[in-house]
Amino acid sequence: MRSEPASGGANNAASGIAVCLAPAEFVDSDHPEIIARAAEATRGAATLADKLRALYLTVRDGVRYDPYVDFSSPEIFRASSVLRAERGYCVGKASAFAALARAAGIPARVCFADVRNHLATENLTRTMGTDLFAWHGYAECFTGTRWVKASPTFNRTLCDKLGVAPLDFDGSSDAVMQAFDNNDARFMEYVRDHGAYFDVPVKFLQAEMKRQYPHLAEQGRLRGSMEDEAAQDAAARASRAAQR
Repeated sequence: MRSEPASGGANNAASGIAVCLAPAEFVDSDHPEIIARAAEATRGAATLADKLRALYLTVRDGVRYDPYVDFSSPEIFRASSVLRAERGYCVGKASAFAALARAAGIPARVCFADVRNHLATENLTRTMGTDLFAWHGYAECFTGTRWVKASPTFNRTLCDKLGVAPLDFDGSSDAVMQAFDNNDARFMEYVRDHGAYFDVPVKFLQAEMKRQYPHLAEQGRLRGSMEDEAAQDAAARASRAAQR
């Protein structure tokens, strides 16, 4: 097989980075609301890292994590729709973060991995029927020298109810997922990497959700609030502890 010229690899890499600045169907960084939100969030940010951290917090805490979404609707994956709804699950939040980054002039892409012991309430665990969450979504952003990973999935108020410190991101180091809870018990593990994508592969993800988690996907409508469930679980744990 013929080898590429030495400059070809560098050119291809540069092209790949440039592509990750372009708007996509679901990472719709050209949407007026995305552009306005990115400008608002990064106003006054002095460095690229400052911009990334501001955008990350916009999604982490400005969009409540809730897996009880309608997986048959493409809007749960579309960045502008997720930001407008102020709620979404991991993939929608990763899409929103990537879109904001692109709107701010920072190359970004969506990534996927299977994770074990994902943060969950008792009801969600029963509904899923497993502790393996397939195709968990997060994002990667290019800092000028490297791609950094960031997962803006779990908002601060939800983390407080679940007894877990919120995942911080400094804009320059990987921030993928909490590995320990507040009692230093290990619970989060990445078990399989599915790579990075220019846009969210919506039809594939919809099929995978239906295949792997039919009880979650078949409902097709909101069935509750993750934060309400987390608060109820915490109250139940406290009540059991008081009775001992």
